[in-house]
Order: sequence, then C-alpha cells, then structure tokens
Amino acid sequence: MKLLKLVPENTNIQFLKWRVPFYVVSLLLIAASWGLVMTKGLNYGVDFAGGQEITGTFQEEAEAPIGELRDTVGTLGLGDPVIQRFGEANQVSIRVRLPESAEGDPAAANRISGQIIDTVTAEHPDFRVDSNNTVSGKVSGEFRETALYALLFAMLAIAAYIWIRFEWQFGVGALFALFHDVSLTLGMFALFQLEFSLQIIAAILAIIGYSLNDTIVVYDRIRENLKKYRKMQLPELLDLSVNETLARTVMTSLTLLIALLPLLFFGPASLFGMVAAIVLGVFVGTYSSVYMAAPILVWLGVTSDSFVPEETVAEQQEKKARGEI
Repeated sequence: MKLLKLVPENTNIQFLKWRVPFYVVSLLLIAASWGLVMTKGLNYGVDFAGGQEITGTFQEEAEAPIGELRDTVGTLGLGDPVIQRFGEANQVSIRVRLPESAEGDPAAANRISGQIIDTVTAEHPDFRVDSNNTVSGKVSGEFRETALYALLFAMLAIAAYIWIRFEWQFGVGALFALFHDVSLTLGMFALFQLEFSLQIIAAILAIIGYSLNDTIVVYDRIRENLKKYRKMQLPELLDLSVNETLARTVMTSLTLLIALLPLLFFGPASLFGMVAAIVLGVFVGTYSSVYMAAPILVWLGVTSDSFVPEETVAEQQEKKARGEI
C-alpha cells in the first residue's frame, strides 16, 4: 500500500521565474520591519528594560507554584510578571517591570516590591524572601547591547562557515537570508508590541539555526548539481535543486509546526511570544531558503567552474584549443 505523499516525486516548479518580484517584496518587508523597530520600538521586558527582582523560598512546599504566583502577581497591574524557578524546585524568582514613574525612585520601587511580597505571603504564608533587588535601566541597556552583539556574531560566524565550506557567494546568500528572517521577526514584535525578552533572543537563535539548516541542504544539492550538470543554465539548475529538496523541506516544516501550533494556541501565556517567533521563523526560514538564498547566486555570478579545481579547468581549456573537446 502506497503512503500519502504531500509532495509528489519529480516536481518541476519554476521557483526562480518569480525571483525578482519576490525579492522586491522581501526588501520592502525588511525596510518596513526596521521602520517599525525605529518608530514604534520594541516592547522590552524586565530583562532588557530593568525592573524589580524578588527571589524567595517556599519553606513548606516541595515545589514552587509557578502558575498560581503568575496569576497572583498579575492582578497587581504591573504588566506580565516573569516568574521562574531559581535554584531548587521550591525556590522562585519574581521579576516585574517598574512603571515609568517609579524608575530612578528607590522609595517607589520599595513600595512596589513590598506590595508584591505582601500579596504573595497573603496567599502563601510559608514564602520567605531571600533577596529584593532593583535592576537599573543602565544595566539592562548593556544587557541589550550584549544580546545584539551575540546575534550579529552568530550570523557572521555562520556566513564564514558557509564561505569556507562552499564559496563566498554562498556565504553572502546565507547571511542575507538570515538577515531577512531576523528582520521580519523583529518587525512582528514591533508591530504587535509583544514583550521582547531573553526568551525571544533564544527563539531568534533557534530561527537562525533552522533557517541555516534548510539553506545548507539546498546549497549542498546546488553544489552537487553544479558538478553534475556543467552545461545547464544556472536558474534552471537552481530550480532543479530546490525541487529535489522540496519534499524534505515541506516534511521538516510541517512536523515542526505540528509541535508548535498547539503550544501557540493552548500553551501558557508566558511562552506565547517565544512560540510565535519560532512559528513565524519556520515560514520565513523556509521561504528565504528558496527565494533569498538561492536566487542571489545568479546575481553573484556562481558558475559550474566554482567547484572544479583550477588545473582541471586549465586542462579543459587546453583540450578545447587542441580541438579534443
């Protein structure tokens, strides 16, 4: 019995026929995304904007009630609190973003932390405060810059790796595809003002890894076909390579979405931003591998001679001169 195939064998979709319109649309989306980031800005969470952090221990409970704490602190009107286990299972970290009126005002910050502690201890009398600290905006700003540098260095290192493994044109193509994916993700967070925290940095790194994996699969097939079909026109060869990897691309993306979509719609609110970023990354990462990373090779002048040793090319030229070819 034959199994159902989502992608038929021997597909012949002419992806590169529309490479110019898709590139124009992608460039416009990148410009719009950065325009939103520059004008509306990102809604930084406690990690990047500063705030109040309280750590404590539940002395009579084996495990900290994270869900209950999130609901309890959430009723105080201080935005979405970041509540995580801290150390042992019964230890917890509670972080909230301070209102603008309380920034730089130690007395106001102490009042807010006191309000949080009173609310938590009213529900859980065994809660013991271990530390109560204010994270300044300056420290968070430095944290923000460090995270940005980490993303940039990761993208540059990946481009250098692909350059070494393939050719410099492939490194440029991969870097542009990654820049496209990260830009659209940041644009989504600026447009909908979703909270931008360390979780989102982790999601962007996951997007970079997924997009890179998809791009390398396509590039590997392009390199093999460049050696195999020396006289084939490059756009036709790129279409062939993308079609040959299409079934793998669709199945990988689909299985990942099957795992992510239930989390997106039914998962906890604390994970919504991270899951939404990865879901978008699956779509834009798949798209960029086909319409960003592959077509740019045409404009960068990749040829079948790129993967043939120079002496072999010279020998073939001599044979042509002698009329042997």
